[in-house]
Amino acid sequence: MSLSNDDRYALYHYMRLSRAIEDGAWALAGQGRMVGRLYTGHGQEAIPVGCATALAADDVMAPMYRDMGAHLVRGMEPWEIFAQYMGKRGSSNAGKDSGLHMGDMKRGIIGMISVLPDSLPVAVGVALAFRLRDEARVAMTFFGEGSTSTGAWHEAVNMAAVLDVPLVMICENNGWALSTPAEREFRGATIAERASAYGIAGARVDGNDVEAVHRTAREAVERARSGGGPTLIECVTMRMRGHSIIDPAEYVPPEQLAAWAVRDPIDRLRERLVADGLWDDGREAAMLAEHKGIVDAAIDRAAAMEDPHPQDVYEGVFASDGQTTDTATSDGSTTTGAGA
Repeated sequence: MSLSNDDRYALYHYMRLSRAIEDGAWALAGQGRMVGRLYTGHGQEAIPVGCATALAADDVMAPMYRDMGAHLVRGMEPWEIFAQYMGKRGSSNAGKDSGLHMGDMKRGIIGMISVLPDSLPVAVGVALAFRLRDEARVAMTFFGEGSTSTGAWHEAVNMAAVLDVPLVMICENNGWALSTPAEREFRGATIAERASAYGIAGARVDGNDVEAVHRTAREAVERARSGGGPTLIECVTMRMRGHSIIDPAEYVPPEQLAAWAVRDPIDRLRERLVADGLWDDGREAAMLAEHKGIVDAAIDRAAAMEDPHPQDVYEGVFASDGQTTDTATSDGSTTTGAGA
């Protein structure tokens, strides 16, 4: 299952752009222009990008708060992400939440559920609907290794297995459940080995190797789509910054960060592209300049958007007669909500 040169360029582009957007958001936070939370996926970009690119256009995914790249792969525009970060009225949830707690069902993105891994049982339901409707579609969801110790995780995985749903479950094992190291979270050597206990397929992959992540995810997606049931994939990586922007992560041993810094997923793919004669300093400089322009324009566009109106506090909160409407126009300047 080989990747074309264009595929490899796309993987690099999405990882690079993801980091550029997060760096821009980090700067905004320092300027006091952010609203609410900021969790970054710095050093983990290979997982959401590698996995999301394995999905088809009509598949559905439920990402978490470090999965910027997955949103970009599914078509989320950078200005929409900054509108969310800045709490604007034309953001995904009309300024009622922040960070990557956003979604768009037209793009097949289920909005992040704050408590992990509560998106997992939702994804099981989506996958079950695909199976009952006899649709050749796949659901994918992401969660951290810490959440695999919760009851909701075990119940959802068991249900997915028993019902044989077309679901791909991505565990981003970044070594730390907030400030709890993995060795104090569970006794087993790996997360992937748990798959056999549920009678489903499991795989463990280097989460900082985007090509390996993509191949593993693609195999799981094809298995699910062909009726082979769910797969649990453990992507081993490292959280290179704190749990959130307010967390200095002083509990992480410096030598652990240093060991992972040399395995940066963006650097690794760039080095391979250079070694294969597909990349050079000129192309790198051009991409960085392009991404800087994208980020600067996205910030300016989001900053110019309306702030939420107090009278809209209940808009889009309750649905009436099962009818919902879009939360933003094409330019993100106005919103409409579900009937209250």
